[in-house]
Amino acid sequence: MEILRVEKLTKIYGKGDNQVKALDNVSFTVNKGEFVAIVGASGSGKSTLLHLIGGVDRPTSGKVYIDDNDIYAMNDDKLAIFRRRQVGLIYQFYNLIPILNIEENITLPMELDNREINERDLTELLKTLGLNNRRKHLPNQLSGGQQQRTSIGRALITNPAIILADEPTGNLDSKASDEIVELLKMSNKKYNQTIVMITHNMEIAAVADRIIKIEDGRIVKE
Repeated sequence: MEILRVEKLTKIYGKGDNQVKALDNVSFTVNKGEFVAIVGASGSGKSTLLHLIGGVDRPTSGKVYIDDNDIYAMNDDKLAIFRRRQVGLIYQFYNLIPILNIEENITLPMELDNREINERDLTELLKTLGLNNRRKHLPNQLSGGQQQRTSIGRALITNPAIILADEPTGNLDSKASDEIVELLKMSNKKYNQTIVMITHNMEIAAVADRIIKIEDGRIVKE
């Protein structure tokens, strides 16, 4: 079953002689429960693509459908709500709230949505993440790997249609990177969670079900 459809996505920055085409007519689909890696060098357009899929930015032209919802047909307020409920975002630099403890960071999307938090589900997730004994710690009391696990928990807590991971191991050492990759694989298998991950590291991309290679804003290999 198709969960993501990208149709002729183009993003142009600037005008005239300063115009840069960051994405050029990109199209592909992702099925529910699939783990897809998008690889490319710096400046290839992969981060732009991820931000457009997640509704963080809007395209010059083209469409993105998530679970049959045309996300760019929504106004900014509706898109923000949809993104909070249906798109889990994992960033390279964690983006945790420093004054909130780990449990509060993970449950923040639920709190913002005024949704009830199931304590049993939260405890199970914290155990899965290896963070149950750190739940009351602040981010600055954790290692980089533990902070990234917290951001993964924040992405998983809403049971979103899709998780988008932007270089999730880019700020970690090799041991922590391996742990994060294993955790993403586990969430994909255990929760049937759809994941789209961008990376420049082919070794990390190899864990995915499918690899899409992008160069100069275009898909060159799949």
